[in-house]
Amino acid sequence: ALEPLSVGLAIGVASALTGYLSHPRFYCSYVECCPRAGQRLNATALKAQLDNRLFGQHLAKDVVLKAVLGFSNNPSPKKPLMLSLHGWAGTGKNFLSQILAEQVHPAGLRSKFVHLFLATLHFPHHDQVKLYKEQLQNWIRGNVSACPSSVFIFDEMDKMHPGVIDAIKPFLDYYEEVDGVSYRKAIFIFLSNAGGDLINKAALDFWSSGKRREDIQLKDLEPLLSVGVFNNKNSGLWHSSIIDRNLIDYFVPFLPLEQRHVKMCVRAEMTARGYAVDEKIVQAVADEMTYFPKEQKIYSDKGCKTVQAKLDIHEDL
Repeated sequence: ALEPLSVGLAIGVASALTGYLSHPRFYCSYVECCPRAGQRLNATALKAQLDNRLFGQHLAKDVVLKAVLGFSNNPSPKKPLMLSLHGWAGTGKNFLSQILAEQVHPAGLRSKFVHLFLATLHFPHHDQVKLYKEQLQNWIRGNVSACPSSVFIFDEMDKMHPGVIDAIKPFLDYYEEVDGVSYRKAIFIFLSNAGGDLINKAALDFWSSGKRREDIQLKDLEPLLSVGVFNNKNSGLWHSSIIDRNLIDYFVPFLPLEQRHVKMCVRAEMTARGYAVDEKIVQAVADEMTYFPKEQKIYSDKGCKTVQAKLDIHEDL
């Protein structure tokens, strides 16, 4: 038979060990946990990531940095943060959303608290819009219940069937709670090619008038984007109540990239692969890209989207 003292000691040790193992700091070093209430983003780290990895997008970097840090530092936001990123393919929309997700949840797109929806994959059929809306509401409700600071990224908004995204309108509005769940700490990000033509025209107009690219301000583009996307029948935000109710905090324009920005992408990719940067190869890859307008050839029509594939050809060099 065990002595009472031995039994008591064993129970005490077991209780202490259980308490230690279940302590959030220990537990969350091995299992991903939702960020604690009041936990803020690292402003220095976010700025460094945007400066070092996103090229040619002074507007997007400035707007997103201020918006996200302001939201993170607010102990009681009135609504979730809602960003809508617009521009042609290859300009950095996906890249920025990944950087942001990594700063909120270190595992980034692999995090169980970061959710990526692709319009053509998750909502492909026009005749199932009602079902998609119900599923989307249930999915978001369940995930925000598990982690208030969940991040939801909706890619290919220009290919989404009109009406689907309006299902999340109640979660974006100025409500304390919806059915007992608060969504005010969540972040929603839309990615869309819609509005890209408007952005490109504005950028070209600035160039034609002799103005610097860096002089383009948000006020020059945001009104055009909100109206243009709302009236674009080929956009998932066509006549959306989300725009009508002014629930999108920022329409973020991504400018077309010039050859100098393409070269930055090439250098970054070479460095990421562990190569020494060879300016001859950088120039060769940049020269293989196609540019518009046809006469002036100022902007890359694919941004940096095909840089990796182009660089593969030159790997033997």
